[in-house]
Amino acid sequence: MRLKHIPGSEEAVAASPQVIHEPESMPGRWKEYFGGRKIALEIGCGKGKFLFENASLNGNIAYVGVDFYSSVLIKALKKDGEQLPNLRFLWMDASKLTETFAPGEVDIIYLNFSDPWPKDRHAKRRLTAPGFLKKWQSLLAPDGRLEFKTDNMPLFDWSAETLKNEGWTITVLTHDLHNDPVLFEGNIMTEYEAKFSAKGNPIGKLIALPPKT
Repeated sequence: MRLKHIPGSEEAVAASPQVIHEPESMPGRWKEYFGGRKIALEIGCGKGKFLFENASLNGNIAYVGVDFYSSVLIKALKKDGEQLPNLRFLWMDASKLTETFAPGEVDIIYLNFSDPWPKDRHAKRRLTAPGFLKKWQSLLAPDGRLEFKTDNMPLFDWSAETLKNEGWTITVLTHDLHNDPVLFEGNIMTEYEAKFSAKGNPIGKLIALPPKT
């Protein structure tokens, strides 16, 4: 389904103080910008519920949401978010993130309900495809981690296998997050997670550590 364009969204995003407007000047400066906080990156941030709740609860971590579509990002630019010094957004293509962050500058990467790109010929576009995993490995600190959630089980299983094949270490894996009392404790849901779980769809979650170099 084609994303519905919101008139004026480009101008609103371009003018928002919650958006980092010259990210090309930021590599190596993110921790300084956020007062020494650890950096957590959500790639494909949607309406921002996950980020906003995390930033509100964890003032010692800086949360950066990334989305390519202004019509999506405009919904994440909540007025209350302007009061959170540890929450900012990037309006950009995720493939360019290695030009925006220095190697090892990110502590956590969240991939929440990413586009599954179900056709085999589109597999390289999945955010857990080998090409993207190499980018995420470059961004993450040596003790950093990748967290992935989805209700799409073919994508989940394919991603887990791809991570293993690329040398990542999976430390957490469940095909039914909401029925795992230990892993579900403290879980913050995205908009999609709330929608799909309400329909009875099980939610898969994994946490993976990058290969040691």
